Amino acid sequence: MNNPLLINATLPLFSQIKPEHVEPAIDALLAEARAVVEEQLQTRKNYSWEKLIQPLDDVENKLHKAWSPVSHLNAVLNSEELRAAYNACLPKLSDYGTEMGQNKALFNAYRMIAKSSEFASFDVAQQKIIRNALRDFRLSGIDLTEAQKQRYKEIAQELSQFTSRFEENVLDATNAWSKLLTHQSDLAGLPESALAQAKQAAESRGEEGWMISLQFPSYLAIMTYCDDWNLRREHYEAFVTRASDQGPQYPDKDFDNTPVMERILALRHEKAQLLGFDNYAELSLATKMANKPEEVMAFLEDLAAKSWRQARNDFIELKEFALEHYNFGDLEPWDISYYSEKMRRHKYQLSQEEVKQYFPITRVLPGLFAIVEELYGLQIKEISDFDSYHPDARFFEIHDKDGQLRGQFYLDLYAREHKRGGAWMDDCVGRRKVDDVVQTPVAYLVCNFTPPTGGEPALLTHDEVTTLFHEFGHGLHHLLTQVDYSGVSGINGVEWDAVELPSQFMENWCWEKQALALISAHYQTGEPLPDSLFDKMIAAKNFQAGMQMARQLEFSLFDFRIYRDFDPEKGGRIYDTLDKVRSQVAVMPAAPFNRFAHSFSHIFAGGYAAGYYSYKWAEVLSSDAFSLFEENGIFDAETGQSFLHNILEKGGSEDAMSLFVKFRGRKPNIDALLRHNGINP
Repeated sequence: MNNPLLINATLPLFSQIKPEHVEPAIDALLAEARAVVEEQLQTRKNYSWEKLIQPLDDVENKLHKAWSPVSHLNAVLNSEELRAAYNACLPKLSDYGTEMGQNKALFNAYRMIAKSSEFASFDVAQQKIIRNALRDFRLSGIDLTEAQKQRYKEIAQELSQFTSRFEENVLDATNAWSKLLTHQSDLAGLPESALAQAKQAAESRGEEGWMISLQFPSYLAIMTYCDDWNLRREHYEAFVTRASDQGPQYPDKDFDNTPVMERILALRHEKAQLLGFDNYAELSLATKMANKPEEVMAFLEDLAAKSWRQARNDFIELKEFALEHYNFGDLEPWDISYYSEKMRRHKYQLSQEEVKQYFPITRVLPGLFAIVEELYGLQIKEISDFDSYHPDARFFEIHDKDGQLRGQFYLDLYAREHKRGGAWMDDCVGRRKVDDVVQTPVAYLVCNFTPPTGGEPALLTHDEVTTLFHEFGHGLHHLLTQVDYSGVSGINGVEWDAVELPSQFMENWCWEKQALALISAHYQTGEPLPDSLFDKMIAAKNFQAGMQMARQLEFSLFDFRIYRDFDPEKGGRIYDTLDKVRSQVAVMPAAPFNRFAHSFSHIFAGGYAAGYYSYKWAEVLSSDAFSLFEENGIFDAETGQSFLHNILEKGGSEDAMSLFVKFRGRKPNIDALLRHNGINP
């Protein structure tokens, strides 16, 4: 079989990849990887970078370049056949990872290199790779007994299967619910753009009328604008009960994540204890900036104490507004966004729908590129001739000021069926340099914005603009790296609670007048964003900032506590824990049927288990980093080059705190975060 996953192509051959290619390719590459490890270990005691680490990196790079497009397609173009092929490979990849992590001979070889006279001559990145590897061997159970190693392997296999199942259940439950409305009056209050999207969704299914769904743009439009209280409630319930034991999808119990979540928590706890940690929260911190759970809890609770009063005042103000202006008494969860939008319009004369008119993707994207060109001296151009996987996908190249190719990226912006929700950046190809030949880094940048309708460009909310900047910040971290070794190039090897620094850092430009001039213009007339509208946006910037902070702290504390406090005899106690956290920090009501955790993919299927606090910690770093631009000018070339050289180009080659101090001249403090959120310390 001429397998496109086994061809050493520069970029994925998406149009040729079929589900039947996946398992044979992964089998072949895993066999090759095992053979290379065995061969390199035969040198005995004469280990070196060139004779051990380089060949292993070569073969694992081939494996990554084959698996990456499979994983990407499973997320953005899911099908039963591809899902089956993907899931068939998960235990095989898990087994390989466990074998390598528990290979005593390989561990001893790394240890010998670390103790050799050659080690001192290695550059900083090489030394970091070896130190990270020795740490990871221990986190993979290198010191366990044979029986414990076998159990570790079983846990790893099960976790890979259950985390994949969690994500599949969320995707399937999201796709399982939709509602066709035959009278436009049923959707009174929705703006024209949302109505056009609902009509387009119905037409795509051969229906007449307006189709709403659990795709996030559709859900958000109903929650924000729909006048019909009952429809808002119905839509809200369907959304917050996805993949759970409640709500309209529950009759199909195949989607219920309840047992999946319990199993994931139990397995992670058992894994942590096998490795000598009290709980999974402790294990999670082994690869983060924070040293112990007490530090994380103290950080979150301090932030909660500083922001809770403002959050409560925000909510009281909203209730009073709804009562005074609409004679509406007790707010339910499906009323919050609806009355918040009305209050925003009343208080600031600011309509999100009006703002959207000035952020067509045809202006935002070139403007984003212009901003990074100004900051870092880059040129970004679109490439039309590339092997694509979907009509929505676009492809770009980044060159530096000397014309050198620095990176390439796929951009997939719009929500659709069979595509995972949310927004993310992922690693397609990592930078590495072998024999003076650089492997160009490639990224996937994925969002779920409302697609264009009726021949008009997609119009983004300001929140969506911010999301695009956020993901692009991740992309720059991956693509601009100048580290030559894949283990610590780009986002690899970066402490997880620092990995959000470049992404949250980029969000700041979405609020600066100079930058907004580049990314905004009316989609029909081309007129610039009026000063009056900009002033309203700035005035409303911290509208309900206390409530938003409290919600993020609720997620962070819940995540950390379910992993820190897990007790095998009592089970996950997921909603007991969530209720306790809410009693501490939440100010908004929660519906009794709310099953938010059942679709919290970040902590059950993603990399944020006992690490969701990273968003808040990285916001401290990003706010403090941006404050230097506030002092020197948001397009100050010297400051931009300093951030490029000290943060973006260094990847994981040095400790994140060390790199931050090199850029900022001191350790971070929380003041800028509070100031940017309008919260008094």
